[in-house]
Amino acid sequence: MRLMVVAGLSCLLVGCAHKSALPGGDLAYASIPAPSTDRPADDYKIGPLDTLAVTVFQEPDLSQAAVQVDASGNVLLPLIGQMKAEDKTSTQLASEIGSKLGAKYLTDPQVSVIVTQSVSQHVTVNGSVTEPGVYAIQGRTTLLDALAMAKGTSRVAALDQVAVFRMVDGKRIGGVFNVDRINRGLAPDPELKGDDTIVVGLSNVKAVWRDVLTAAPLLTAFSYAATR
Repeated sequence: MRLMVVAGLSCLLVGCAHKSALPGGDLAYASIPAPSTDRPADDYKIGPLDTLAVTVFQEPDLSQAAVQVDASGNVLLPLIGQMKAEDKTSTQLASEIGSKLGAKYLTDPQVSVIVTQSVSQHVTVNGSVTEPGVYAIQGRTTLLDALAMAKGTSRVAALDQVAVFRMVDGKRIGGVFNVDRINRGLAPDPELKGDDTIVVGLSNVKAVWRDVLTAAPLLTAFSYAATR
């Protein structure tokens, strides 16, 4: 019985040596970079069904507290009519609205756009986390943010084997990150985008130890019965 248990543990532990085909280290950050200080914080791209607050300074009739982006990515605005909002940041959309109003109706209009509700961008968190699922994101969201949404990693998670997958120009790319190093401030926290998928690996060592502890009473009972 002891030989069988040891052999089973050995087979499972060997599986830990298998390495992911995804790049790690600097190559992982080349595919899924950390937030850049060179980019403005307002880099969230508006998407279909998002809700916006559009304010035109001192023009309440042209302002809207809640205007929804339709399924085609357009918004309907007073005087302007329908215009494309999808894939633009709040700043970009506000600038375009101001240009259209300034071209015909107002002198130097001051326009602000705020995304009050985001339903268009999501990330999927799978693997060894407490609550796997699909989570909405708004603004800058990092890997640690997404794991927090999923209520953290499980007790058998492989913290050095956390993969992030992303579609770019129809091609799937990704990288493997060490969350333990990120938590300790030894590595950057990569920034996520809409439709990214995070998969937290399973630590075979932790899983085997958990299973051994769970099975220990049964093995003891079996051994006792076999000696009688």
